[in-house]
Amino acid sequence: MKLAFSTLGVPGLPLPDVLRLANAHGYHGVELRTHPEEPVHPGLGPGERAAVAAEFKAAGVEPVGLAGYVRVAAPGADGPVIEETRRLVDLAHDLGAPFVRVFPGADPGQDAREADAVAARRLGTAAEHAADRGVRILLETHDSHGAAADAMRVLGLVGHRHVGSLWDVMHTWLGGEQPSESYAALAPHLGYVQLKDIASAEDTAPLALGAGVLPLAECVEVLSRHGWDGWLCWEYEKRWHEEAPPLEGLLDQGRRHLARLLNESA
Repeated sequence: MKLAFSTLGVPGLPLPDVLRLANAHGYHGVELRTHPEEPVHPGLGPGERAAVAAEFKAAGVEPVGLAGYVRVAAPGADGPVIEETRRLVDLAHDLGAPFVRVFPGADPGQDAREADAVAARRLGTAAEHAADRGVRILLETHDSHGAAADAMRVLGLVGHRHVGSLWDVMHTWLGGEQPSESYAALAPHLGYVQLKDIASAEDTAPLALGAGVLPLAECVEVLSRHGWDGWLCWEYEKRWHEEAPPLEGLLDQGRRHLARLLNESA
């Protein structure tokens, strides 16, 4: 398995500095948060996109995926959601990233079956564009569909190889699933895995990996046992928790912790 971290942990940091951090601390890839406040986002022009791709290549670091904010199950018209997803797919293609992340994002009062059908319809439509561009759209286990079983209700309706799953370990744990259950559900669709650590279900401020309660060892063990060989991406949510220690000072410890879990699971 290869290790990456998300730019959510270093909000607003210029890309050259992000890539230097990856190289200095032994990470092979970076997940790019593509909000407009970040250096990399869908508003970049062709020249800017080419420059970003060149920076990754020169640094020897891979762009793992683009973390977008499309809500595929949200109420409203399909058109804007599909168009926003396509724009993310185009950006991923131009940067050489294999994945884009989308959220479920159903409203609390929305009928669950209707939300599932809406999300599946939009993902299925966007999947054709993703296939043309050589990119996979990943539905994250998050918000209205935080458990793997919830995400599978949508993915089972889509049935397209260019739509898959992004396993956010915190949300499946909050949804009451064990790692073995989450993996069993998501395995046929799994793009990559987001890891993090927190103090409790009530306190989700980011901690150093291994300092909290999330079942990281169990997750790595089940992935290793089944021979999964994708990306483990540390999503340290500094952007939402300004009081959290800087990610830069934790990257070495995080890499060592993940390497230890991988060795123990080998």
